[in-house]
Amino acid sequence: MHNHEGGESSSMQPVWQLTRGRALAASLVTLGLLIWIWALPEQDAAGNPLAVAALLGAAFGVVLQRGRFCFYCNATDWLSRRRAQGLLAIIIALAVGAAAHTAIVSGWLADPRSGRLPLDGHIGPVSWVLFVASLVFGLGMAMSGSCLSAHMYRLGEGHLASVLALLGALLGFIAAFAVWNAISVQVIHEAPPLWLPNYLGYGGSLLLALLILAGLAWALTHWQRADPAAHHSRPPAPPPAQAQLGHLLFAHKWGPGVTGVAVGLIAIVAYVRLAPLGVTAEMGSVARSLGTSLGAIPERLEGLDSLRGCATVVKEHLWSANGVFVLGLVLASWASALIAGECRPSWPRPWVASRIFLGGILLGFGAMLAIGCTIGVLLSGIMIGAVSGWIFALGCFLGVWLGWWIRQRLAQN
Repeated sequence: MHNHEGGESSSMQPVWQLTRGRALAASLVTLGLLIWIWALPEQDAAGNPLAVAALLGAAFGVVLQRGRFCFYCNATDWLSRRRAQGLLAIIIALAVGAAAHTAIVSGWLADPRSGRLPLDGHIGPVSWVLFVASLVFGLGMAMSGSCLSAHMYRLGEGHLASVLALLGALLGFIAAFAVWNAISVQVIHEAPPLWLPNYLGYGGSLLLALLILAGLAWALTHWQRADPAAHHSRPPAPPPAQAQLGHLLFAHKWGPGVTGVAVGLIAIVAYVRLAPLGVTAEMGSVARSLGTSLGAIPERLEGLDSLRGCATVVKEHLWSANGVFVLGLVLASWASALIAGECRPSWPRPWVASRIFLGGILLGFGAMLAIGCTIGVLLSGIMIGAVSGWIFALGCFLGVWLGWWIRQRLAQN
């Protein structure tokens, strides 16, 4: 078993066996996913291939679920237990993605010092608003127990409280849209979108990113704490030959190397074939459409549609590439959790549900003002060399640490 807010509960895990019931349930979910992909329109209103978006979302959902790729969970693994594996997976994903994005963008834009920005890259405006938004988002992660992408894959694991977090996020988006014009006119409109290759070139930008990531990886591994239970546990007996692949994929959570490389590769394919990775554009668009119809937000949001990131629109069509990506993520993570025996429906106690809902509001508010979340701003931004990605990472981690510290103190009283 695993705990999303405190890491693995024990190094002793049951031997994986695929029961007929789980196999049937996973097969039905997978069949439904494939039929839905087959029935999708060829493209969305922007010309993006919907089947590609769904397949990439499905791949991302499996990797998130099997690798436990949750920014909050991985951060608190380090804060509470000095376990570095989860954060190392994020670092590996960033390193793989940064190297590949540099190679790709350098083929599209030969001279990065010209002042131009790469096509569709998530390079956001840099200001104190971004830092505050990332801090609020980090606090929301600590209160709700996950980042937005993790809440989506945890739905597949039966964590019904994630529904509360996502509903709260919708309200948070609407609240941020309501104050957007005042903030945009006074701050964001004048904030520059800083892209490191404009100043350091491709080589300098990549070298700086890799040095920072290598330094973080060294610090994490140097100060990590050994798990004493690991020295006393017996290695599991090897599975039968016919079950070896399933045992390899579903008996244990994937290691940081496999998870990080897989996330990096998905990010590369998404950027080339679709758009930079992100999970909040559809949620933000639903919130924007709802807020507009209710008269809760201005019809005109100054400068928002010209910014780079997880863009939102007033929805006029049922399917969008990001919406299809997210739905594929949820369905595939559900099938993965069923196969692994990790789909265990649960509902929190009332006071915990309230905390998760409030945390979701903070997640939505921060994600809207930052024009994305840990996937769209942090992951995709750092991979392409955006200063906004690094600022979001710093503010988000500080917010997580502050929220985690507060929760620790409250738990002791």
